[in-house]
Amino acid sequence: MTTVNIGIIGLGTVGGGTARVILNRHDDFMKHYGYDLQIKRACALEPERAAELGIDAGAFTTDWHDVVSDPDVDIVVELIGGDHPATEIFEAAFAAGKHVVTANKALLGRHVEKLAHKAAAAGVQIKCEAAAGGGIPIVNALEHTLVGNEILTIAGILNGTTNYILTRVENEGLGFDEVLADAQRLGYAEANPTADVDGFDAAAKVAILASIGFRTRVTTDDVHTEGIRSIAPVDFEMAHAMGCTIKLLGIARNTPDGVDVRVQPTMIPQSHMLASVSNAMNAVYVVGDAVGETMFYGAGAGSFPTASAVVGDICVLAEHIAGGTVAPESEPFERSLPIRSIEDLTTRYYLRLSVEDKLGSLAEAVQVFAKHGVSVARINQNEVGSDGANTLVFVTHEASERSVQDAVNELRGLGSIRAVAAVIRIEDCGAWTDGVMDN
Repeated sequence: MTTVNIGIIGLGTVGGGTARVILNRHDDFMKHYGYDLQIKRACALEPERAAELGIDAGAFTTDWHDVVSDPDVDIVVELIGGDHPATEIFEAAFAAGKHVVTANKALLGRHVEKLAHKAAAAGVQIKCEAAAGGGIPIVNALEHTLVGNEILTIAGILNGTTNYILTRVENEGLGFDEVLADAQRLGYAEANPTADVDGFDAAAKVAILASIGFRTRVTTDDVHTEGIRSIAPVDFEMAHAMGCTIKLLGIARNTPDGVDVRVQPTMIPQSHMLASVSNAMNAVYVVGDAVGETMFYGAGAGSFPTASAVVGDICVLAEHIAGGTVAPESEPFERSLPIRSIEDLTTRYYLRLSVEDKLGSLAEAVQVFAKHGVSVARINQNEVGSDGANTLVFVTHEASERSVQDAVNELRGLGSIRAVAAVIRIEDCGAWTDGVMDN
């Protein structure tokens, strides 16, 4: 019986769940998989946390250096997040010949290439299933199960907080600020919700998934990112009238012109499988040229769902350690495919304008669209609100992002336009399956 020792750094929501799962399933791992998985060291700021989780007091430390320098630790589990000291933890672990398991999507979304090079040179591995979809086993699927495919599209609801907010705006007709405050009270949203509601959390995840799926380097900086602050109940009303709903999607497409990768509020048909994913649940939709459409659904956050992915990675490494067959990290993907500029996107658009209630406002807006070559397919004019403004909704035919943004910039400078309140892309989901082989 081989003993595999792990050191956990960070005993918060995910770290605590990870410790509990390992301790609860210890005997199962021994019986079914033939290794003795032990929490050799555990690091947190509060000593009482170890006792609360049932971790031996002698294993506890408040200094992460004690974990990575312990010669008996085989796997370092980094669950504190952020760039620092997480980067130093990774580097010190590699230098000591230890594998690293992490849920740190922000760090990997920006710096996985540098870290993977160091892991490969040290002969150890990085495992990151929990970094890209919480409890959803999407990384393993892209790395192994779907490796016989050319991955064409990855589109996902990758943030439970924003999906919860949008679900309530849609179903209850509440405003964004009201739902956000309620989400913070219930613990669905952080006190500082920027990473979630402005799309940065989803951007890191889609960068990781695109890198793995398309076998090319994609960083968070490559991802055009927009959040959901501008989405209002009226936008859902108009979306429903068109047979659509609105989701914050991370979209990555492997096109002949390069990788199209973005995070944005998106109108999709209510008939699409992603449209039914509600509340705080996540889903990742993947199209392969051989398999066609697939979807992976589950909890994208939370103590035990995320711990499930972390422990899965630990157990994969433990099995190889016990069998003496751990290969070093593969050399990271280099940038082999160009990243398409968002300006080259061509799709249909939904635009909501707040305009002065006076003669000529509509005509002035229409002229701006025509000037920039944006063909308008539909116009809706709502009743004048209590603020004396009129709401105009435009739905375009296919247009380029460049042309639409030029029109938006000019509209914002007009005296009759109070605000361009929302710009939402209407996704051609049918194009997501272009390239699938005929059966």
